[in-house]
Amino acid sequence: MQSYTHLTDLESLKKEALICKNCHLRETCNGVVFGEGDEQADIMLIGEGPGAKEDELQRPFVGPAGELLTKMLAAINFSRDDVYITNIVKCRPPNNRTPNQEEMDTCLPILRQQIRLIQSKIIVILGGAALKGLIDKNMKITKARGSWLERKGIHILPTYHPAYLLRNPAKKKESWEDLQNLKAKYMELTNNDID
Repeated sequence: MQSYTHLTDLESLKKEALICKNCHLRETCNGVVFGEGDEQADIMLIGEGPGAKEDELQRPFVGPAGELLTKMLAAINFSRDDVYITNIVKCRPPNNRTPNQEEMDTCLPILRQQIRLIQSKIIVILGGAALKGLIDKNMKITKARGSWLERKGIHILPTYHPAYLLRNPAKKKESWEDLQNLKAKYMELTNNDID
């Protein structure tokens, strides 16, 4: 598995990601969706992979799920510019399917280096695939959501993916609880009041 720990800035890491051909996903997508936002953000959001709109614009979370994510952030007084948003896999899986474990494992070194370079205090994991790819392949989002995890000093909050919420609006109440939890943890860790 390729290592990217020698790359000490996001621009160099992005250049490597743009030319990556470590798996077959690059063959079927339009381009690499690396991530965007505040490169010193206290909060990093990680989804599973780009969809059609993201692949077209080469930006994360810009389709319907992204619109909902933007509204969710606004509900706790954050904008997309306040956070860093990315995915485990940087290339769109064919037909918007969920990335498989091998694809996530192949792309994980890039994500891990993004995490090291951005040094967020909090990571929000969006959805079951991201939870399985980043934390534990046996974890279920329905069991883990809303419960804080900690790895290497980073506070991690799994929650539902916005695309799931679009299909299951009844789960928005639980996501709202997670957002309140996120806001409280952010204020605790940074001593910032975001109201």
